[in-house]
Amino acid sequence: MRTPICDFVRAYAEEKPTRLHMPGHKGMAGLGCEALDITEIEGADVLYAAEGIIRQSEENAARLFGSARTLYSAEGSSLSIRAMLTLALWWGREQGRAPLVLAARNAHRVFMSAAALLDLRVTWMVPEVSQGLLSCLLTPQEVERYLAKAKEKPVAVYVTSPDYLGQMADIAGLAEVCHRHGVLLLVDNAHGAYLKFLPKSLHPLDLGADLCCDSAHKTLPALTGAGYLHIAKGAPALLAEQAERAMALFASTSPSYLILQALDALNPRLEAELPTAFFRAAQRADALKRHLTERGYALLGGEPMKLTVCPKAYGYTGTELAAVLREQGIVCEFDDAEHTVMMLSPFLGEDVWERLERLLVSLERKKPIVQAPPPLPKGEAVLSIREAMLCPSEELPVEACVGRILSDAAVSCPPAVPVAICGERLGEDTVRCFRYYGILRCRVVKE
Repeated sequence: MRTPICDFVRAYAEEKPTRLHMPGHKGMAGLGCEALDITEIEGADVLYAAEGIIRQSEENAARLFGSARTLYSAEGSSLSIRAMLTLALWWGREQGRAPLVLAARNAHRVFMSAAALLDLRVTWMVPEVSQGLLSCLLTPQEVERYLAKAKEKPVAVYVTSPDYLGQMADIAGLAEVCHRHGVLLLVDNAHGAYLKFLPKSLHPLDLGADLCCDSAHKTLPALTGAGYLHIAKGAPALLAEQAERAMALFASTSPSYLILQALDALNPRLEAELPTAFFRAAQRADALKRHLTERGYALLGGEPMKLTVCPKAYGYTGTELAAVLREQGIVCEFDDAEHTVMMLSPFLGEDVWERLERLLVSLERKKPIVQAPPPLPKGEAVLSIREAMLCPSEELPVEACVGRILSDAAVSCPPAVPVAICGERLGEDTVRCFRYYGILRCRVVKE
């Protein structure tokens, strides 16, 4: 498989031309990558109006992922999430539907900002059994009930799978329900690009999703910001036809050609050695998880390459366990009171696997911690997400926000799952949640 973007840029750099174009570094060394950092010169194609080398590379990726169309993002999954929702909105308008989306409650904060920009209405779905802030595994039966009782038909159902803790939804079951009701299924698969390349694909495209986004940089060997938007082969034609337009609506007009080269260079590796590498790494991860479970650790999630430890039963908070590992030079992806999250990879040497396993197995087991997180608040929606996010606002200590209307998501990335929804009136229960998750200040609508 050729790499048309990489080939073009390298050939251009080897010519050593006088660069009277952007970027301002003119190809001169600083970080060392400048010679390969270009702009949309003649022959370099134009992202989101692609007819040349970018289109050729995207078509290579589409064949690998089995999509009707795959578009590159140089702005991670954030851009692709906005584009997915835009496409769903446009398709819904053709069907004569209101801009309504049913969304699992653990959506990334970008979903909320996209809803504000697009003026989408959101019905939040929560499972019958509470799963905390970061997980929202809805069964097909639960989504069926939401759709059956909806007063108006939504344009789409939106879920995150895998979620930040590595839990995976029944995408095939959800797709069957959605399609039977005539609505699209959108999947934030930011953490699961590699799922396509396991011996049996677990990728949302192969399980029935109409649209999904992947962050290549999270689990594949790509630069930060490298992402995909995928449109399924069986999805309505409008989605593929209008995909570039939807991406361009929110995208920078100066995409990073370093990121585009990273995506381009991935294609031959995804075709050749990476499937075997992920298969072997998944086996190694499974063995590690079995050993930790035998030693008494509580683990969460079914995603093959994510190790989520729930260490309170072992006598540690997630933050304490992460600190122990950090002292030994191992830096985790995320931690909070309940979890320590580690993202595993084929690119870890066997010495790393052995050292991680040895450290966890040798850790002194202490008295279990029984403190449970507070239940998620059920806020009163007073304003729409758009109204709340675009209103004049002020930042206050969370204790001073009881009775006020939330204006900003008030959570950083990671994990980027809002404790409360913009437009909700905050109660004492919300403030308790804020404090538990380390949020001491938030923005509220000015009165």
